[in-house]
Amino acid sequence: MSRTILIADDDTELCELLREYLGQEGFAVRLAHDGEQALAESRRPGLDAMVLDIMMPRMNGIDVLRSLRKESDLPVIMLTARGDDLDRIIGLELGADDYLAKPANPRELLARIRAILRRSKMHSTVANIEVDDLVLNQAGRELRCNNHQLDLTSTEFSILQLLLQRSGEVVEKKDLYLAALGREPVAYDRSIDMHVSNLRRKLGPAKDGSERIETIRGIGYQYCVGGRE
Repeated sequence: MSRTILIADDDTELCELLREYLGQEGFAVRLAHDGEQALAESRRPGLDAMVLDIMMPRMNGIDVLRSLRKESDLPVIMLTARGDDLDRIIGLELGADDYLAKPANPRELLARIRAILRRSKMHSTVANIEVDDLVLNQAGRELRCNNHQLDLTSTEFSILQLLLQRSGEVVEKKDLYLAALGREPVAYDRSIDMHVSNLRRKLGPAKDGSERIETIRGIGYQYCVGGRE
């Protein structure tokens, strides 16, 4: 069964190129050339992921993502102008799973799509992970915090899953990139930092008021068990 990808970009030539390339790799591809159309297409059933350009008419990609995240955890890869750190950071803060600078290399985009899909659809028969007031349902990819269900993006879930599996231990950033994004970090890439920041905001502090996820400078992150001593 083929996976369906939405390419949202007002560059019609690029869209056709990517549709042909991804089609040859076994994907079904839908196209949208403005933001309003992209948001409408993202709500149609049967979609597995979206590649979303930031600069589009009628509604920019940032606003599309902001609206989408109010109702869906559909995996999203943002296309950003090369070197435009602000748009990239805003996209990650709003819940984009990954980003790629334009002009996008089709082979690299394909690798990013496959990695995101592999992790977003991955199910496990392993038992729930329970750490303090968190219960992570690995099979259903759901999280309950203090008996309340929290909505996480696929990437946020994969990061938290690894941190909880190794709670109390330091997890290197490289391991988090591989687990959540299927790739190693590149220079000046702060994707995982932004996703961890989103997780902290959604989880809130531990019961004793301490930070749940501690930054281990120069190495990675650690999920603190039972609060800090």
